[in-house]
Parts: sequence; C-alpha cells; structure tokens
Amino acid sequence: MGTCSLAMVGHLINDILSFVIFSILDVLDLVLCYGYKVIDFLIESEWKPCYCSSPKESIASSGKILVSETGEAKKIVCLTATKLQLEEISDTLYTRPSLVSEVSKTTVKELKRPKLDNTTNVVTALNKSTVRSTTFTVNNTIVEMLQEKIGGHKSHPIPRWSDCDCDTCNSWSNMSNDSLFVDTDGHKDKVGDDVLFIHGFISSSAFWTETVFPNFTKTTKSTYRLFAIDLLGFGRSPKPHDSLYTIKEHLDMIEKSVLEEHKVKSFHIVAHSLGCILALALAVKYPNSVKSLTLIAPPYFPTPKGEQATQYMMRKVAPRRVWPLIAFGASLACWYEHVSRTICLLICKNHRIWEFLTKLITRNRIKTYLIKGFCCHTHNSAWHTLHNIICGTAGKIEGYLDTVQNNLTCSVNIFHGQYDELIPVECSSHMKTKVPRANVKVVEKKDHITIVVGRQEAFARELEEIWKSTNLNR
Repeated sequence: MGTCSLAMVGHLINDILSFVIFSILDVLDLVLCYGYKVIDFLIESEWKPCYCSSPKESIASSGKILVSETGEAKKIVCLTATKLQLEEISDTLYTRPSLVSEVSKTTVKELKRPKLDNTTNVVTALNKSTVRSTTFTVNNTIVEMLQEKIGGHKSHPIPRWSDCDCDTCNSWSNMSNDSLFVDTDGHKDKVGDDVLFIHGFISSSAFWTETVFPNFTKTTKSTYRLFAIDLLGFGRSPKPHDSLYTIKEHLDMIEKSVLEEHKVKSFHIVAHSLGCILALALAVKYPNSVKSLTLIAPPYFPTPKGEQATQYMMRKVAPRRVWPLIAFGASLACWYEHVSRTICLLICKNHRIWEFLTKLITRNRIKTYLIKGFCCHTHNSAWHTLHNIICGTAGKIEGYLDTVQNNLTCSVNIFHGQYDELIPVECSSHMKTKVPRANVKVVEKKDHITIVVGRQEAFARELEEIWKSTNLNR
C-alpha cells in the first residue's frame, strides 16, 4: 500500500511539474520565434519563415508549395525545370496544440469580431477548438507561373550562422557528388550477401561501425559486404537547407548512395529506432530483394479508432513530461521548433567543445562516437526528419507491416530493451501481432541505447546467426 501511494504521489508531482515547465516552454518558444526572425534578418538579410505562423510560408521558402486536395493528406509539391513531384509531409510540423497557442488563437479570433457574448468561456473554447492547417490549391497554370520564381530562389549560405562550420559537419559541401556518407566493411567485391545498417534519430553510422562491425568474425567479413550509412542530414552526409527530409528524400538517397552505387541486388537490413521505419519502407519497395529484416526498438504505436495517426504518434514519443529524462528530451525536440533550434545552437554548433570536455572528464577512457553522432546534424534536418518520418509515417506503418506479412518471405527479427523508456517494449509486441512470423527478443536490463552499445559482441553473434539461417532456408 505504501509503495502504491508513493507511486501516485510521484505521478502527481510529475504531472504538476510537467504542466508548469511546458507552459513556460510554450511562452519561451513564442519569444524565441520573434528573436530568431530578427537575428536571421540581421545576419542573413532574409526573414526565416517558421511553422509557428504559416506552414505555407515555411514550405514555400524552401522552393516548394503546399497543396492539398479534397479528402487527401497534406502534400508538398516540388517544382523543378523537368518534373512536378508530390511528397507527403506531417501535419505535426505546424499543428502542435498547446495552452499558449490555443489561448492566443482564441484571443485573436475574439479581437477580429465584435463580442456578441461577454461570457465566453476560454476553457470551453480550448476543449472544442480544432487546429486546421492552412493550405491552398495549386493548379497547372499557377505551377507554370511560379516555376521561374521558385527556380531563382535564394539559397542559404552553407553553413548557416546557427549551424556548425567544422570540416566534419560540412565535408559534404566540398564533394562533387551529392551522396550519403557510407562506411563500408567486409569483402570489397560482391562475393556473398550485402547488409545495410540504418541508424536511428540524431545518430550516425558510428553507432554500428564502433560497436558491431569490429566484433564480426573474419568469416563474416569475407562473406558479406557491410554498409553503414549516415542518413540525409546527419553525420557526414549532406545537410541541405532546402530539404524537408521526407521519407521519399531519405529513401531516394539510400537507393542512390548504396543500392545503385554499389550495385546491390539483394540484401539484409539492420535498423535501429527511427531507422526501422525506413527499413520497412525499403522492404516494401523492394519485396524480392530483402532477405532479412532486423529491427531494434521499432516505434510502432497502433492508432486507436477516432485518433489522428500523426498526432497520436507525436503524443506517444513526446508526451510532454519532465520524467523520464529521455521523454523530456524527445518532447523538447518535437514540440518546440525554436527551443530545439536553441539546443542545436548550443550543442551541435559547439560539439567540438563537448567532445573535448568528455575526453577530459573521462580521461579519454571512453569513445565519443555517441556524442559525435548526437551533435552532428542541423536543426533543419533533425526537426523535419523527426516530424516527417516518425510522426508523418504513423498512418503508413500498419500498411507496411501488412505488406511484410503478406507479400514478403524474408525473416523478421525484432530486438527490444526491457528498460527502454523512449520506445516501450509494447511496440515490439504490437508488431508481432501484425507480423506473426516475427521473432521477438526482449533483452533484460537494457534500454534504447544499451540494446546494442555494451552488448555488441553478443549482438554481432545474433546477427551472424540470423544471416546464416536465412541462407540455409533458401
């Protein structure tokens, strides 16, 4: 009884602190919004649109126009000289309900019209209000008229003032080919199978190359070609400022940089966290090429009836709670466009300082690859990838899983840490329900990171066994 009471008190304290802190953050994000507009204008001589005011302005500023059609999902249209290309974006980019935003919207509406009822209850307005995105329809004539204007859009400097300017973060800007950074290991020639490793959110290829790659046996490295990529916008890969980092853009870059560049015809996929979504999308696109799927901590939250998938996913991965800390960090990254930009400014732009301090404090006893992966990105890439991949694909994952179950014959293996506080174990259980043939392993006393880091040798053996059994079952 005492333990139960303490738990209830703990939850109550967490709820109160969360309400207070996130209400303050709501106000702070609004203040930072105007602050960054002024700073951007002073330094870059251009106003930087954001999603606080209008999704139309923010998307159009990157050379794209927001469009919508009756009954369809919100999409962006990318105009080039040769093609008109539609890509879906997540409504969570510009629809993140909060107390401050709802009160301000209600206030503006009241100021714009004569007050007919002085007893309007703001609380009732908050409960009944629904946030709708601002969209406009573009027909072929308007598209043709705007092609010249968009084609001459002014590009931002590389790097921007708030991004890191070190050689590691910007090595891609000096490259002639616009491809992802790919760290390869194993046999140089195509003698056996290929394996594609996809990291998670705000990480890099080092998540694999510093852990499991050194622990593969000589036999494995003489049989397989191993490809660990830095996703678009992360690590040493390109970080274009005009990209919206949609799932199509991520998949196109993987195809171009790995599948086409290295002539990969059939392959195994190993993916962690956010990378699991890209892995599923890739498997659905290449059903006859994927030989096995290994998913680690996949973010799959089945959407209840009546809920909007994108908004439900955002609330699950970023619950606006101060505890656990990993959920607090996810909430900062997902709910606050300008607070998260400030964090990137402090951490990512100064990542060399943080790496030096880590080495100094630990006396160089631990490797800093996790810190490098955490810091080596831009706010633009992290913000759009988080919303357009994790939240934006929430309504698609169920279809991906149905296709994997019904149309693919590859083996599916899922690993999850027992103490994962960001993506709970239930996500893997839900995935098992959709794909009954999947093998699910819950690793005791491991979390979202230590499911790989710290048990890399054991995980390397598990992967080798998966690939070996796949070949035997052909």
